[in-house]
Amino acid sequence: MADPKPATATAPRSEAGETLRFFVKLALIVLIFRSFILAPFSIPSESMLPRLLIGDYLFVSKWNYGFSRWSLPWGFIPVPGRIGWATPARGDVVVFRSPGPDDHDVIKRVIGLPGDTVQMRGGQLFLNGRAIPKQRIADFVLPLSPNFDARHCDPEFQQTEASGRAVCRYRRYRETLPGGRSYDVLDQRDIPQADDTGVYIVPAGNVFLMGDNRDDSADSRFAPPEGMGFIPLDRVEGRAMVTFFSTDGSAEWLKPWTWVSAARGSRIGEGF
Repeated sequence: MADPKPATATAPRSEAGETLRFFVKLALIVLIFRSFILAPFSIPSESMLPRLLIGDYLFVSKWNYGFSRWSLPWGFIPVPGRIGWATPARGDVVVFRSPGPDDHDVIKRVIGLPGDTVQMRGGQLFLNGRAIPKQRIADFVLPLSPNFDARHCDPEFQQTEASGRAVCRYRRYRETLPGGRSYDVLDQRDIPQADDTGVYIVPAGNVFLMGDNRDDSADSRFAPPEGMGFIPLDRVEGRAMVTFFSTDGSAEWLKPWTWVSAARGSRIGEGF
């Protein structure tokens, strides 16, 4: 009887190789998830006050409007055009890639769609020739903090409450778009170039975006480099979904207990 063939020896895999393969797979999973499903975004400026504060962290859903090169981190695959199935709705808060050589991710609110006319008259928004209702509501009061200190709030808007807390106080209004979509905006002062504009006609394949903090937002009202101009749809990356964390900037890495005290828990879970 013939002897059985010896089993073929399997070359042992090195621990370093296994670790490298694990991290490559993990990186691919994260890249796919971040590019096509959900991505984090942090708020660096006050242009979307009162809805978004400096130090807010939110998730952006990536599938709502389709995909383009800017769906991927840094747009590193230069695929032209957009694979899409929907146009943002008026009132959506979207993250997009800004135009220009120093392009970066920006967040604004969709005001005008392709073919719309947009104009500001005396600080009031006009869409397709009709005034958008603008109702005065309670002032927006924001405590001064490391994320939003006196440099972000002009002296005329700074106040000290009876408790001794320093705050910034702005006039706040409620705008309601056709279809009933409502949101709050701030109007600090009369600024002719921002509050009284010509008529903008939104070109095909573009949207008109504005910040809710109307007097402190470089948006579609201004041409680059002062603003953003019209934004092509293939630069829209996704829609703001929910705030998952917020900090006032007072935390210190070497003092873990400040990570809790700096958190603005009431903002966590706020949707759009």
